[in-house]
Amino acid sequence: MHAVQTLLLTIFPVLVIAGALKDLTSFTIPNAISLALAAAFPVAAFALGLPPGVIGVSLAVGVGALVLGMGMFAAGWIGGGDAKLFAAAALWLGLPAALSYVFFTGLAGGALAVGLLGLRSGRVRAAMPAGPAWLARLAEPGENVPYGVAIALGALAAFPVSPLVAHL
Repeated sequence: MHAVQTLLLTIFPVLVIAGALKDLTSFTIPNAISLALAAAFPVAAFALGLPPGVIGVSLAVGVGALVLGMGMFAAGWIGGGDAKLFAAAALWLGLPAALSYVFFTGLAGGALAVGLLGLRSGRVRAAMPAGPAWLARLAEPGENVPYGVAIALGALAAFPVSPLVAHL
């Protein structure tokens, strides 16, 4: 049974990393990734024996993150895929990990922004060798920011203190 529980816990990092990589290379996060995260949460929660109250709090955290993400999307700060990934990851993280999640996502987002500013500067772009098309697009001034990368980093940093991991 322990192997099954461990396998269920790997769903989270695999899917958030997949979302980050997809966002990094295409500036989109497929709905299937966020939907798979949301659908897998109750399976993992029940299989790991999470108490119903903790599951309810995690659901509330996920809904709150979705509302927050929708607000950030409406303000033009993040993309729709980012908002959905943010909420689906928050569902898995619950409390108290959600606080760490927001903190680490903000830090990762700041680092991502600084890195992209450097990458998109004239000097760095001029010195870049030819590479894959996604990297050239990433280095393009004025291009979008693949914030799914920051979301994934924040989620992975907070995951060890999530109720799912703590309960195991």
